[in-house]
Amino acid sequence: MSYAIRLRVLLKYFGQYCLVLAILLLPPVLVAALNVEWMAATRYGLVALTVATLGGVLSQDRFSGRVQKNEAMVLVVGVFLFTSAVMVYPFMAEGLELSDACFESVSGCTTTGLSTTRTVEDKSVSFLFARAWMQWIGGLGVVVFSVALVVHPGVTAKRLMMMGGDQESLVGNTTTHARRTLVIYTMMTVVAIIGLAVTSGNLFESVAYACAAVSTGGFAPRDSSLAGVSGGWPTWVMASLACLAGAIPLVLYERAYQGDFRYVAKSMQLRAVLAFTGVACMATFACLWLLQDTPLKSALLQATMMGISAQTTAGFSVVDVTHRHPVTKLVLIAAMFIGGGLGSTAGGVKVWRVLVGWQLFGSLISRTCTSPHAVSNPHLAGQRLEEGEINEAAIIVGLYAVVIFLSWTTFVAFAYDPLDALFEVVSATGTVGLSTGITSIDLPVPLKTVLCCDMLLGRLEVFVFLVALYPKTWFGNRTELT
Repeated sequence: MSYAIRLRVLLKYFGQYCLVLAILLLPPVLVAALNVEWMAATRYGLVALTVATLGGVLSQDRFSGRVQKNEAMVLVVGVFLFTSAVMVYPFMAEGLELSDACFESVSGCTTTGLSTTRTVEDKSVSFLFARAWMQWIGGLGVVVFSVALVVHPGVTAKRLMMMGGDQESLVGNTTTHARRTLVIYTMMTVVAIIGLAVTSGNLFESVAYACAAVSTGGFAPRDSSLAGVSGGWPTWVMASLACLAGAIPLVLYERAYQGDFRYVAKSMQLRAVLAFTGVACMATFACLWLLQDTPLKSALLQATMMGISAQTTAGFSVVDVTHRHPVTKLVLIAAMFIGGGLGSTAGGVKVWRVLVGWQLFGSLISRTCTSPHAVSNPHLAGQRLEEGEINEAAIIVGLYAVVIFLSWTTFVAFAYDPLDALFEVVSATGTVGLSTGITSIDLPVPLKTVLCCDMLLGRLEVFVFLVALYPKTWFGNRTELT
């Protein structure tokens, strides 16, 4: 029997999210105040105060009961939409139009990194920090922060973590795990800041780049992304390593901390992420060197950076993608579509699902060579793949493809180059941020809206949104609360 969502449940846990979000909004207030940017500080402060007040009111309900799966999904959708919405007001202090402020906010919250601003180098320090900070928050997910800080252990915490995209790494006490994940994520960021500060010599840029890199977000405090960053190629390498670290499932860091290095070394996802990244880099190098006659040294450096940026879905760039060879763009499109590891901060359909699809394909081929009564089940990493895992992977990949096709068709209808349009749509849906130049302040508002939808759908893997739109999610029988 199916049950509709209960409004009291949604409001209570949404209120708890608001309390956490209010705390997370304080750093932009502090940065704005330290830089004597009082207009920005006032706006960020008003938003934080409003969100805290709302959270305090809504979280007072004392009912007891478990969160249903559909309630957890609707909550996560609401959290991402609400977080994106509340940042629009302070972003408009920079002179952005409403559509552009919405775009920047959604891009930050979903860790995408696409931007419609003409330039960021004339923007305030607080604006540049807030964009990177939003990506850092979105990378781990407000859900994990909430479970770590306010939600009590139990089935409710576990379901919220699963809806937040962390089902791959749920081990032991869920709240304890969330707190460990938060600590690991913070430590990764601190290490990245130190490394970037050493190579670049610029502390503020190091913080901004580190937050965007570890979250595989890609927002940069420079118009040229990584190309003009202080420190040159050593800074590029440090940023790329931070991006790669973010694209690896966070559970592996927890296992390494616990001393289970054998588990880490045998991880199929770790090997797959590194292998796919290597292939992306080599294929990009071949395109640059053979098809565009790029000098060997430059081709090696550019290909490594572009391959890592696309595969990890970080979206940093060191060269203008607009003038790359069409085959180079296709290679990057494939890497952006696949993305990083399941349970990481990366976007895309995830390498795990690609491997599941490949094993299923191999199993179907092998069955043609066996007797009709033989049992041939696909296996991955030495374990049998359950039907549910296979179906989930197929559905998610299929939904991504449908979203990309519909969005791409819309761009083509507006007379954009088909290949560049496909690149842009895949970049948005994979929450990457690389651009062929289509995403700009001059992009028509309907297409900005399409890309915003792509970013949100890609970040939450489409299915969660479909559950939120399903009529029976809202109407029908409801379980009683105590």
